[in-house]
Amino acid sequence: MTRNELCRIACAVSAAFLIAAPSAVLAVGGPSGTQVNFQRQGELGEVVVNPYDIAPLTAVIRNGGEVLLKAHVRIVPKKGGAEIAYDVGPTALRTYGGIPVFGLYPEYLNEIEVKWTKKTIEGPVEKTETYRIWTPPVYLDPSWTHGRPVKTFDSKIVTPAAKGFGDRLYLINNLLPESPKGSRAVWNNPTGGALQWNNYPQNAIVDTKGEVRWYMQPSAIYDPRSLNKAGIMMGFHQNEDGALTWGYGQRYVKYDLMGREIFNRVLPDGYADFSHAMAPAPDGHYFLRVSSADLKRADGTHVHTVRDVIAEVDAAGRVVDDWRLFEILDPNRSIVIKSIDQGAVCLNVDLEQSGKTLSAEQLARLEAKHAFGDIAGTGAGRNWAHVNSVDYDKADDSIIISSRHQSAVIKIGRDKEVKWILGAPNGWNGKLREKVLTPVDKDGKPIPCRIGKCEGDFDWTWTQHTGWKVDELSEPGVSVVTVFDNGDGRAFKQPENPKEKYSRAVMYRIDEKKGTVEQIWEYGKNRGHELYSAITSSVEYEADKDSLLVYWASIGVQDKTGVNPVLTEFRRGGKDPVFEMQIRGSMGYRALAIDLGKAFKE
Repeated sequence: MTRNELCRIACAVSAAFLIAAPSAVLAVGGPSGTQVNFQRQGELGEVVVNPYDIAPLTAVIRNGGEVLLKAHVRIVPKKGGAEIAYDVGPTALRTYGGIPVFGLYPEYLNEIEVKWTKKTIEGPVEKTETYRIWTPPVYLDPSWTHGRPVKTFDSKIVTPAAKGFGDRLYLINNLLPESPKGSRAVWNNPTGGALQWNNYPQNAIVDTKGEVRWYMQPSAIYDPRSLNKAGIMMGFHQNEDGALTWGYGQRYVKYDLMGREIFNRVLPDGYADFSHAMAPAPDGHYFLRVSSADLKRADGTHVHTVRDVIAEVDAAGRVVDDWRLFEILDPNRSIVIKSIDQGAVCLNVDLEQSGKTLSAEQLARLEAKHAFGDIAGTGAGRNWAHVNSVDYDKADDSIIISSRHQSAVIKIGRDKEVKWILGAPNGWNGKLREKVLTPVDKDGKPIPCRIGKCEGDFDWTWTQHTGWKVDELSEPGVSVVTVFDNGDGRAFKQPENPKEKYSRAVMYRIDEKKGTVEQIWEYGKNRGHELYSAITSSVEYEADKDSLLVYWASIGVQDKTGVNPVLTEFRRGGKDPVFEMQIRGSMGYRALAIDLGKAFKE
C-alpha cells in the first residue's frame, strides 16, 4: 500500500469519526454539536447567576430545552429568616428562557426549592428539585469611603413585623457621596442647571429581617465620568408589569427585577437634569421631572432652568406635552425660600450654613449678578420650585406636583391651569391665592390660620416630598392625598432651638368642588426631633395591605454623627408602626414595597 493510499484511508476514517461523534472531538474550545456542555444541577439546564450583569442576587435556571408551563420558587431562609416564595407563569418562563430566581442571600450558599411543570407528549409532568447557588458579597465601588467600611445595608430591626407583614420586601433607594471620578463639569451654552448632581447609587431590596435580598450593581449602566450616564438615581416605581422605572441625570430607564433592560433612553433634546420623579401613566406614558435645557428669559438671558419642568413622554419616547412651571406658577414667590434652612437644601448639604436663611437683599443680589444654577433663589434659572414628585390623576387628566421650595402640593390641569394648592396662602399672587384650599375639621367647619399656623391639629406641609393621590381611597371630586411633611421652615420661620423641628407622614382629604382640605391622619409629631428628616423621604399608600409605608430618609443629615434613616409601615389610621427598621450610616432618598407577583406570576 502506497503512502498516498494510507493518507486517503486515514482521512476517510477521521471524517467518519467526526460525523459520527462530533461532540467527542470538539467538546472543548469549539462547537458543542448536539449537546449542551454546561454543568447542570438537576434535570433542567444550566444555572446562570446575575444573568443581566446588574442584579447579582438573581439567577436563571435555564429550561434545558424543555417547554416549561409553570413553576414555583422558594428560597430556603436562613434560620429565623424571612421566606421568599413566588409562582412563575408562562410569560416569565419564556422571557427568561427558564425559571427566574430572585431573593438570594449575598455571600451565602443558597438553597432553592423549585417545583416545575413541563410539557411532554404524554401530558404535563411535574417535578420538584433543589438547587444550590453560591453568591459573592455585596460590592459597590469603594473609591470614596473616607477610610470607613460601607455596608449595603447595616440595618437594625426596632419593631419586628406584625402578623401579615413579615413577607414584605422593601426597595431602599439610597445614595453614596459623589464620586471623585465625576462631578467635574457644569452646563455651558447656556449656563445654569444641575449637572453636578452626581451621587453614586446604593439601591437594594431588603426583607423584614433586615437582610439584603437584591441589590443593584450599577457599573454596567452608570459611569460617574460620563455626562449621559451619571446623575442621582431617583423616582423608582414598580410598574403594573412588575418592572422598575427610574431616572438619573440625563436618562430615564426601565428594567425588570432580574436586571433585564426594557429601555434605557437619553432625555429628549430640549430637556435636561432628570431627578426625583418619573411617574407611570396609561398607555406607556411617563411624566418626567426635568428642566429646560435652554430658556430665553424675558431679559434675553439664556439659562438652563432647575427642577421646574414636567415632560410627558409616550411609549416611543416622544414628548407629547410639558408643564413649564415658571410660566404656570410664580417663580418670584419668596416667602418659603427666605425661611428654609440653607444648611440642607435637599441634597445640597452644608453644615456651616445650618440654621441660616436668605434675605430679600441676598435674593436681589443673585438677580443683579446674573447668578444662575442649582442655588436657592427666585426666578427661572435658579432652584425656586424644587419639584420633587409628580403624580398623574387619570380622573381628570391632571398632574399633582410637590414643590419643596414653595412648601405646596399643587394640582394642574392639561390646560396648564392650577386647580388647587395645598399650602399656606401667604405670598401667592392674587390669581393663585384663589386656588389655595381652605382647611376644615371633620364636620366641615373652616379652621382659622394665620401666617402658616392653624388652630387645632391641622397643619400645612413644609418643604414636603411625595404628594401622591391615593386612587383606591378617592371618590369622584374628592381626593385622598398622602404627603411627607419634612417640616423645615414650618410656619415660615426657623425655631430658636433646631431640636424643636419634626417631620410628619400626613394624609389629607380634598373636596375639589368645595375647595377644602381635611387632615385625616398624621404620624411623627408625637416623636419630635427623633424622626426629623430635613430633606428627601417619602410616604406611600400600599393597597395590598391597606397600609402606609413611610421612609424617614435623612435623619441626622445635619448632625456630625451621620445619617441613619428609619423605615416604618402603618396600618391605615394606625397610631403605631407595624414594622420599624433603622438603616445606619446611609443617606436615603425614598423606599417602596416590591410585589413579586407582578414581576413573575404571568
